[in-house]
Amino acid sequence: MLTLLFLTLLAHAQLALPASSQPNSIFILAGQSNMSGRGGATRNNTWDGFVPPECRPNPKILRLTATLAWVPAAEPLHKDIDVYATVGVGPGMAFANSVLARDPGLGVVGLVPCAVGATTIGQWSRGGFLYSKLVRRAIAAVQGGGKIKGMLWYQGESDTLSLQDAELYKARLEKFFLNVRSDLKSPSLPIIQVALASGQGRFIEKVREAQLGLNLRNVKCVDAKGLQLEPDYVHLTTQAEVTGEVNEHGGVEKKVETVDYQKSAGHDNEPPKKETVEVNEDGGVEKKVETVDYRTSAGHNDEPPKKEDVEVIHCTEAEDPGVLAKAGEAVKEKIQSVKEAASNIGKKEK
Repeated sequence: MLTLLFLTLLAHAQLALPASSQPNSIFILAGQSNMSGRGGATRNNTWDGFVPPECRPNPKILRLTATLAWVPAAEPLHKDIDVYATVGVGPGMAFANSVLARDPGLGVVGLVPCAVGATTIGQWSRGGFLYSKLVRRAIAAVQGGGKIKGMLWYQGESDTLSLQDAELYKARLEKFFLNVRSDLKSPSLPIIQVALASGQGRFIEKVREAQLGLNLRNVKCVDAKGLQLEPDYVHLTTQAEVTGEVNEHGGVEKKVETVDYQKSAGHDNEPPKKETVEVNEDGGVEKKVETVDYRTSAGHNDEPPKKEDVEVIHCTEAEDPGVLAKAGEAVKEKIQSVKEAASNIGKKEK
């Protein structure tokens, strides 16, 4: 029924949507190469041109070009942004098609590509070229009346090369997210970040630990670990960006997660994490982690420990949408929670 409804809405959009429409709901795409997309583009510095159905153009999805013009979105989304590399399929189009299928009320979706390959989190710091360009493009994107609904962030592979960078990653990432929210005047901006599937150095797990352990309001984490990689062992394949893993025989593989009550290595006094495995409405497997944070806030040593629920969406079901497409429902929930919070604030002011 959901598929039929989506096709009906899509058919209506094809008849009624003018090509020059401004987007209603805007999403920023930022990070490094696995966000800009290398699916089908790691051999001989050419893109194979294959566009899976989940990534095909949709008249309700637009893209902001390097010259700040809205055009119909099509792969590769970052072709005029990540210009020093051969780009291919990334997660942006699959994500946009997914959120529209889940919530047609978003209207016309506008994607703002900002990702650049081989960049570190330090290069995305406030005042730098990449950060300034992101903010400038985001501000330009809303000039037609649309609203920024969220930011998709996939980065960190370059920070696995240095132990120092890996150890500083969490603090730098948190500061980056807070700065973006501040400069875009959106303190509750929903952010979807991806925990690494790969890296360029030997400190992958340290960066992943920072990503999975980040506790900021309205930040969701999608875990890409285990997804199929291109022959360079760094970049996600087209299938991994969109539909999960395909084995060497061309078949679709499933992975099974188990409930794990083991303590983290080197943390003998730490209570075990409670991890539960659930099957979502699309048949995909999700693992949710409930943990207790015993750290106290700065200057509050007498403060009792806080219990925090950290939700991590693991890409463990190969037939489910890929790395960011399966975060569509998470974005919808976050947008709704922000709306409700704003409504409650307005009622109190009255």
